[in-house]
Amino acid sequence: MRIQDLTDLTGAGTRLFDQLGDAAGRMLEGEIRLGVTGLRRAGKTVFVTALVDNLLKAGRLPFLDVMASGRFRAARLKPQPDADVPRFEYERHLEALTGPAPDWPQPTRGISQLRLAIRYRPGSALRRAVQTASTLNLVVVDYPGEWLLDLPLLRLSFAQWSTMTLDMARHPPRAPLSADWLAWADSIDPAAPAEEEDARRGAALYTAYLHACRRIEPGLSLIQPGRFVEPGDMKNAPLLTFCPLPGDRRGRHSLWALMEERYDAYKTSVVRRFFTEHFARLDRQVVLIDVLGALNAGPIGLADMKRALQLSLEPFRHGSSGWLDWLLGTRIDRVLFAATKADHIAASQHGNLKTLLDGFVAEARSHIRFEGAAVETMALASLKCTDTVITEHEGRQLRCVRGIPVGRDRPTVLFPGDIPPGHEVFPPGRERPYSFLSFKPPAGAGADGRGLPHVRLDQALQFLLGDYLE
Repeated sequence: MRIQDLTDLTGAGTRLFDQLGDAAGRMLEGEIRLGVTGLRRAGKTVFVTALVDNLLKAGRLPFLDVMASGRFRAARLKPQPDADVPRFEYERHLEALTGPAPDWPQPTRGISQLRLAIRYRPGSALRRAVQTASTLNLVVVDYPGEWLLDLPLLRLSFAQWSTMTLDMARHPPRAPLSADWLAWADSIDPAAPAEEEDARRGAALYTAYLHACRRIEPGLSLIQPGRFVEPGDMKNAPLLTFCPLPGDRRGRHSLWALMEERYDAYKTSVVRRFFTEHFARLDRQVVLIDVLGALNAGPIGLADMKRALQLSLEPFRHGSSGWLDWLLGTRIDRVLFAATKADHIAASQHGNLKTLLDGFVAEARSHIRFEGAAVETMALASLKCTDTVITEHEGRQLRCVRGIPVGRDRPTVLFPGDIPPGHEVFPPGRERPYSFLSFKPPAGAGADGRGLPHVRLDQALQFLLGDYLE
């Protein structure tokens, strides 16, 4: 055997030994990366804040088995796992929710993460013989819902994306919002020589259209590219000066060629890099869905949300994990779909809300299960803002909610309406959409030191983390 061959073999053996050593270390002090995903206004920031607060204070998680069995010891925040990723501002968000004038925190504007060490006593006698106490390092990754919708671009060419986007823009409810941009698109020749001013004008009009889609009440969900409305540190970058074009006229040095080049660069430099560095490293995933907001949006808004959700989930690698994943890369082996803001309706309606959610995600759930991952659905509220109360009205007992609606300053008892028990949420003859109200954070939330009050957050944690805490 040549010396070079022996050196290569020794080097490979050393690398394998190091990888196995790293894997053994992670087994002794486990780590799990939880991706908090979902579309805009689903409540990702509040979910992460409530999750961290309740694990740190350990007072309101009765259905998390490690708590119920008395094996939980404590949790504490630890330094960031990735030095180049901003820290999730847990303290600032908690202060907004629990301050003298409670208010909802600002929505997520960029990626952030937080590491939380959970110290517990192993459940099995065999593990306790090896370790009297174990630590699970939970890394929670949060990012804007708009960025999630960039992922489907990875499989679409510029021509395919342009055709799809233009078709949506020409139909209600987007048509009146896109009028200025479509007028520009219909007036230019994509085969003409590329001019930077044309590219910038088209991108500006298209960006204004996307912002209009987001501003209308209730807002639309399918908004691409995400960095056009949430640019982060890419504001005014040339990568954000493109837009869909009609036709398929490619000629060299044409406006079409310029737009296509920038679209492809955006996919490579922004979307693919972001997916590889963050999404592809997730172990578990929670997908938060504002079902009530989608119902408020009516049939068209609901269909838009369902399409956006389906497209955004396609690039994730779902499947069962095994020990080789430490060497070859992880796969998401548990996915929780959660209908948020369940406290905005009476507790008796939570079952119907879950049934609706089951119908919305049926196709995605079937695909994920086929790939070998476990899937669960539930209705939850990261921060409980209302109480269910029973009132009398015209001889009938109504289950209502009591809280402070946004825009008001005192508690109000409201009947939010009933959610149909089946999947037909807009039956014939029901032309008016739903009108579920939003509520302010309750005064004094978590003042007893037990963590923020919630609905089923502990059950969500049991599904997502319970097996790691055995």
